[in-house]
Amino acid sequence: MSVHVESVGRGRPLAMLHGWGMHSGLWSPFLPRLIERYRMHLVDLPGHGYSDALGTPLSLSRIVEAVELAIAATSEPGPLMVLGWSLGGQVALEWARLRPERVDALVLMSTTPSFLQRPGWPHAMEETTLRQFGDELRVAYRPTLQRFVTLQVQGSEHARNALGSLRSHLFARGEPSPQALRESLELLASSDLRGGIGAISQPALVIAGDRDTMTPVASAQWLASALPQATLVIVPGAGHAPFLSHPESVVAALDAFADPI
Repeated sequence: MSVHVESVGRGRPLAMLHGWGMHSGLWSPFLPRLIERYRMHLVDLPGHGYSDALGTPLSLSRIVEAVELAIAATSEPGPLMVLGWSLGGQVALEWARLRPERVDALVLMSTTPSFLQRPGWPHAMEETTLRQFGDELRVAYRPTLQRFVTLQVQGSEHARNALGSLRSHLFARGEPSPQALRESLELLASSDLRGGIGAISQPALVIAGDRDTMTPVASAQWLASALPQATLVIVPGAGHAPFLSHPESVVAALDAFADPI
C-alpha cells in the first residue's frame, strides 16, 4: 500500500489533507499564495487520487498511520502544521490526538467532529440524507460525485469559479475506486470525534464559511470552543470550499495564525 505525497515550497512544514472524493491536485490554484512561506506536503488520502486504498476495516487511525509514514519518507522528521479540509480535517484532529509530538498546530477548514446528526448534535446532515447519497453512489458514482461538488459551493459567493475548479480537478487523477469511496463515506457516517476534542492541546485555527451547508458554521463554533487553544475565523460569503472561493481571506487567516506578531 502506498500513499502519494508531493512536496513543494519552502518554509514551515505544512501537511495538507483534502476532502472526501477529491485529491491533493485540488490545492493547485491555492499553492502560489503559500509556496514562499510553507514547505507543503500534499497528500492523496488512501483510496483517493494516486494513493492505494487501505481496505477494510477503514479507520481514521489507520489513515493517520499511513499518511504519517508517507510524509516521513519524503521529509526530515519533525513536527508539522497540518491543514485539513472537510474529511481531511477529521484526519488532522485524530492525528493531533494520537501523535501530539508530530503535530504542532492545526488548521481545520470546513471541519466538523460529526458529519451526521446525533443526540445532542444538530449541526449536521440527517442520516437519511447521507444514506441516500451512499445508495446513489452505488448506482452511478460519477454523476453522484459531480453533484457532490456542486453541494460544496451551494450558496457561496464566487460559486461559479469555485465549482469550475472543483469539477476540473475531480477526475484529473483517474477514476476513484467506487469501493474506496463507499468505505470512506461509511467512515464519515460513523465518525464522532466530540469525546476526544478536549484532549487536543495544540494551537488550532478553525476556518468556516458562513454559507456552508455541508458543515454548518455552528459546528465550527462548537469545535473552536471545545478545543483548548483555538481561534475561529468565519469567512463571509463562503461555502464549503473557502480556499477556492475566498483564497485571500484564508491565506490572511493562515499567515496570522502561523506567524503571529
